[in-house]
Amino acid sequence: MEAGEQFILEAARLGELLSALAHQGYEVIGPSIRDGAIVYEPVHTVDDLPRGWTDEQGPGYYRLRRRDDDALFGFNVGPHSWKKFLYPASHRLFTATCQQNGTQGAFRIVEEVPSRQPRYAFLGVRACELHAIAILDKVLASPNYTDPDYKRLRESTFLVAVNCTQAGATCFCASMGTGPGADSGYDLVLTELLEGSHRFVVRAGSSRGADVLAALTTRVASAEERELASSQLDHAAAHMGRQLDTGGLQALLYRSYDHPHWEAIAQRCLSCANCTLVCPTCFCTTIEDVTDLSGDHAERWRRWDSCFTTAFSYLHGGSVRSSTKARYRQWMVHKLAAWIDQFDESGCVGCGRCIAWCPAGIDITAEARALREAQAAGAHAP
Repeated sequence: MEAGEQFILEAARLGELLSALAHQGYEVIGPSIRDGAIVYEPVHTVDDLPRGWTDEQGPGYYRLRRRDDDALFGFNVGPHSWKKFLYPASHRLFTATCQQNGTQGAFRIVEEVPSRQPRYAFLGVRACELHAIAILDKVLASPNYTDPDYKRLRESTFLVAVNCTQAGATCFCASMGTGPGADSGYDLVLTELLEGSHRFVVRAGSSRGADVLAALTTRVASAEERELASSQLDHAAAHMGRQLDTGGLQALLYRSYDHPHWEAIAQRCLSCANCTLVCPTCFCTTIEDVTDLSGDHAERWRRWDSCFTTAFSYLHGGSVRSSTKARYRQWMVHKLAAWIDQFDESGCVGCGRCIAWCPAGIDITAEARALREAQAAGAHAP
């Protein structure tokens, strides 16, 4: 098998991929329908996938509807990101138990090391999500700072990407250079074809991906099938629902720190933190210590937090960012500007989740455009 060679896996044989991954000890996590949304959960058979469903998204809007075909990945992204599994919302760091010694007591601390480390295989990772995982790798598994729990999970995770052949109304990955096609960071990548027979163009991106691919019943993709897959990616890129002009955006946001438009956004923002919870790259956490009533047992937990909570920036005397304006500004400027200073790239991958799942329908691309237009108008004012 040559590097980059493309094969055809018939949709009827997709179950072979699930079986091959399970045989290698992976717990397969993929898209499934629950509570009116497409979420990521354990999948055991192809019947668990959202066959024939798609999503409609807009600012503050998300609905599922039936497609007129049997596409298994004919949707974009839902409220879940893969961060849910690699960097769980709640994680116990250690327990401390009081060891009695006469009238004296001493606490013995035991770090939380799982007795059984799960080995995940993510099925249906979009190109923007691959970039989000790569960002988390840089933040949480770099040589300068390594989160051991994240690193253990990440190193054992098998990634099956699925290229986007359609763009959602809130997608702007093409603006961020993160999609719609996966270019790296995967073990296997699939492109779903529905014209003629239902099938997938599949390509390995790693040696372990090649090993799994070799266990499947495939054939070499024809030139026409490779061209069809490529044209569908081009179509998705040309029909993005949103655009974000990133030219000079970092400097623009820094210059706009005191712009009155932040107050206009704050009039709509609820500080609910939905945007940070659904974001695939936000990684802020807080630490919580809990004890039982006897005082003999204590635990330390790491939990997701958000720059939209007043407690997150609390210092002696109060919160550093007590207003909604300050908290939204912190989130957007950090995501699109300060993140670049910290990690040499934007913290946004253009997935559009923050737009769809904002109950007030605030659109980060629209707000960036409004700031740009306001500054341009000011520069040309007499």
